[in-house]
Amino acid sequence: MITMIAAAGENNELGKDNDLLWHLPDDFKRFKQLTTGHHIIMGRKTFETFPKLLPNRIHVVITRNKSYKKEGAVVVHDMQEALKIAKDDDQPFIIGGGEIYKVGLPVADKIELTRVHGSFTEADTFFPEFSADEWQLTSDLKHQKDERHTYSFDYQTWVRK
Repeated sequence: MITMIAAAGENNELGKDNDLLWHLPDDFKRFKQLTTGHHIIMGRKTFETFPKLLPNRIHVVITRNKSYKKEGAVVVHDMQEALKIAKDDDQPFIIGGGEIYKVGLPVADKIELTRVHGSFTEADTFFPEFSADEWQLTSDLKHQKDERHTYSFDYQTWVRK
């Protein structure tokens, strides 16, 4: 079960200048809960936004740069190679960024999407469009904005039909 996990605005906005457009502590907790113990597949730019390795996860970094190396990460050069590295994981997670989501969508079985209720015109990175003809919404949990969350959002689970 290959799962893509992302937080995206109402127009599929993901971020700007390699950073998120919002701060949602409960979404970070959910990300940690879902991905701990699994392979997390990401692009180099996403990996380089982490202040340190995320604990209890195997970091698989996709880059075109053949000489790129980072301690603590498995470096590969395409999605097929990343999925081979994660073949013994019952649920590897594709965690971004935008280009990696695009190549991941055709191979994904599931999408864990945090839909952030807002429009972010400054965004420069987007989650790929996907169709309800191919994907079924199986869970939709609401989270209202509060003193710790500037935006309301929904935790949506989509499964390939």
